[in-house]
Amino acid sequence: MYGTAAAAGALRRIWAGVRLGIRRVLRAWRRSLLFRVVAGTLVLSVLVLVLVGQLVLTGVRDGLVDAKVATSLARAEVGFESARTQLTSEQASSADVGQLLTQVVTDLRNQAGRTDLYEIVLMPPPATDTSTPAGRGLRTTNINVNTIPDELVQALSERPEQTISRFVALCYGEPGEPCPEPGRDAGPGLAVGKQLRLGTGSYQLYFVFPLTEEAETISLVRGRLILGGAAMTLLLAAIAYLVARSVVRPVQSAAKVAERLAAGRLAERMTEKGEDELARLASSFNEMASALARQIRQLEDLSRLQRRFVSDVSHELRTPLTTIRMAADVLHSAREDFAPPVARSAELMHTQVERFEAMLTELLEISRFDAGAAVLEPDPVDLRDVVRRVVEAVEPIATEQYSTRFRLDLPDTECIAEVDTRRIERIVRNLLFNALEHGEGRDVLVRVAADETAVALAVRDYGVGLRPGEASLAFNRFWRADPSRARRSGGTGLGLSISREDARLHGGWLQAWGEPRAGAQFRLTVPRIAGTVLTTSPLPLEPPDRHVVPPLSPAPGAETGEDLQRAGRGPDV
Repeated sequence: MYGTAAAAGALRRIWAGVRLGIRRVLRAWRRSLLFRVVAGTLVLSVLVLVLVGQLVLTGVRDGLVDAKVATSLARAEVGFESARTQLTSEQASSADVGQLLTQVVTDLRNQAGRTDLYEIVLMPPPATDTSTPAGRGLRTTNINVNTIPDELVQALSERPEQTISRFVALCYGEPGEPCPEPGRDAGPGLAVGKQLRLGTGSYQLYFVFPLTEEAETISLVRGRLILGGAAMTLLLAAIAYLVARSVVRPVQSAAKVAERLAAGRLAERMTEKGEDELARLASSFNEMASALARQIRQLEDLSRLQRRFVSDVSHELRTPLTTIRMAADVLHSAREDFAPPVARSAELMHTQVERFEAMLTELLEISRFDAGAAVLEPDPVDLRDVVRRVVEAVEPIATEQYSTRFRLDLPDTECIAEVDTRRIERIVRNLLFNALEHGEGRDVLVRVAADETAVALAVRDYGVGLRPGEASLAFNRFWRADPSRARRSGGTGLGLSISREDARLHGGWLQAWGEPRAGAQFRLTVPRIAGTVLTTSPLPLEPPDRHVVPPLSPAPGAETGEDLQRAGRGPDV
């Protein structure tokens, strides 16, 4: 039991090491151009060398074997002719069969001149006729008769007039002993056989040519090819590394310089050496960096001038605007004493002065964001209280001017987050007025939810909605979803843009969803603890009732969402 658990643990560790190695290789393949070039060159080199080596080895082997087969067949034919002459001579008819066969084998062996040139096997064919002279039998030199396969013996019996050859596994020893496993004690060989007549009987004569020298030559060539291929592969890998490094190094340098430029270090430049393509690349890169640096500085100066201009103009307009506002208030309060056209003009002037003042305030706020001067003053706040206060303040306008009511969906538990109350109230107010402006008189649903890391608020209207691609444009300055619609609230077109900057200042998200004629939903998500990075939101961006269009809100005087909350009947969702 212990041994099995230890083996399983060892296998797990091995598998973990293999996976770690694979991940490291894949990471290096993705991140390193030099590694890809060297590894690709190495793999392709190995494939090419294996293919070429296999072709060379096959050619050498076929050439050696074909030459050996041709030589062996020629020697065997000479031996067959000599044996036939001895067996058909006049002395053969009167000689003892056993002595004659022994003499034939001895003479054939002596003709070789070398004892390792070939071996001889002389045997009767299977199912020999009983009229064959007695005393015949098996005659061999140093080879075991089991070297001759039964398939060759049977083929020679069926075709006695032909010379038949087969590749065999050599086997030495006594005739009655079984052959060991092929290739253990000897090696490959070639057996060439032919059937000869002796009187009224017949014998099968085999010449067995060892192919040991050819096998050793092929093995030597294979070893040299493997050794040479390995050396060639390493050499090609080293060459690929040196060549790729000389090309990749300037690219790496350009990447590092580009990263420093992106980080704001505009004085960084590449080193220029030589006059080749890489040197021209470095020169062009440096020229591009210099041009970008000039353009960035010009844009920074222009942006600084624009921000200062907006700020100065906004401040300078404060004094005349205050005077105009006071005069407009006087005229507006006395409009009942004027003629109808003059009274109408006084009302329009009062409205536009209020709008101008609101726009001026928002322009000042935008200039603070652009200048990076906006400061966050966070405090622990329950967002449910913020929503109630803003809804209570906006509700009279929603009832009187838009015939719309707010429905609140607030949780029972606290939704506390470290936020700047003033900025969050401004976000909620802008979202509510935006929903009133585009809600077409239908209810506006306000949801609040929280989890362990974030608090979210969603404002859902059921009005005209947003066309595809407009969800991201809704936060652009002065952008309007429908330019042909007349504004009733007198908005400046900067509310959602300021709200998004307020959300970013909190480290939060302000996102929009909408579909034509299905309404829209704006979701604000802020972290519970200031400075925490958000990963998820407690509320979905796409509302679950995306295909639901409720009826128009009831007439003024009906119960509002705040009334339902106070009465304890919950939200009317």
